[in-house]
Amino acid sequence: MLIQTLRLKHGWSQQQLAQASGLSVRTVQRIEAGEPASVESLKSLAAVFGVDFSSLRPANRTTEDTMTGQSNTTQDGQIDESTASNRQEMDAFRHVRRLRQFYMHLFRYVVINIGLVIINLITSPHHLWVLWVIGGWGLGLLSHAMSVFGPHWMLGPDWERREVEKRLGRPL
Repeated sequence: MLIQTLRLKHGWSQQQLAQASGLSVRTVQRIEAGEPASVESLKSLAAVFGVDFSSLRPANRTTEDTMTGQSNTTQDGQIDESTASNRQEMDAFRHVRRLRQFYMHLFRYVVINIGLVIINLITSPHHLWVLWVIGGWGLGLLSHAMSVFGPHWMLGPDWERREVEKRLGRPL
């Protein structure tokens, strides 16, 4: 996640980082997704960002930490704040990535189905086969939305609270 954070701070795309570091875009994507990176890749990225190579090592527990018994807790049993912060940052990046994937799915759904409606109306206006595509793909899109936003994303507790406040005439 540190690589992605540094890349975003510089305002670079993955393509730009790959070109600057001499790595492939796929390698940058894998490293940002949390897969282990080779020492050469990390050295190349450290040179591009102008940071120490050791600072690019993963901050959370690695296999080596698990084997040696090291943990991310302090002596009094509290979780190290930097580890908790890294975990929150990783969760935030993961959620934003899932949101982006959903919005791209929604965009494709709208654009392709508009095209299919036009084709359907031109070729066979009396037989609306496009409704099957819209309905089937729409169910898949709804399932994707529920996996990203949770099962109660439309009529969940937040919606319920807003409706009650609206009904009682209270400001939100």
